Order: sequence, then structure tokens, then C-alpha cells
Amino acid sequence: MKHIAISLIATLSLSGAALAQNLPMVSGTVEKVDTAQGKITIDHGPIPNLNMDAMTMVFRTQDPAVLKGVKAGERIRFQADRVNGQISVVRIQKGK
Repeated sequence: MKHIAISLIATLSLSGAALAQNLPMVSGTVEKVDTAQGKITIDHGPIPNLNMDAMTMVFRTQDPAVLKGVKAGERIRFQADRVNGQISVVRIQKGK
């Protein structure tokens, strides 16, 4: 029983960054950034882990630092996932 509890604690303590490593990188173009609201609008390709087709949509971010330095018109690669029930961008790389 103690071994199961330790395994469960280790699993639950994984950071969002560790979990994000398994998410696909998706290409897109930033349409709008609203840092005050923690939102970004992206014209993006398909997002396989969310079973989502290519489209333009607004994403939330749980960490405002993800949007730092990102501007409308930039080409990006990003990772998105469901976080607390909301489709959110969890990582952004500029370029490509």
C-alpha cells in the first residue's frame, strides 16, 4: 500500500512542463494577444491531442509568462491541452 501511495504522489507532482513534453507542437499565426485577460487568438493547424481541425480560435493561458513577447502577426509553434476544463496554450515557440 505504501508503494502505491508513493507512486501516486510522484505522478501527481509532475509539473505542467513535464506533461507538456508529450503534446504535439502545432504551427500557427498569432492574430491577437490579450495579456490582461490571459488570452491569445491563433490561426492554427490541426491539434491532434484535442481532436481539433485547423481553425482560428481564442485560447486561454494558465501562465501569463507564456504570452511574454508574443505579438500579432508572428508565426509560432505551440502546444495546447485541456487545463482545468479549458482549452489552453501551455507553451509557445516563436518562428516556423
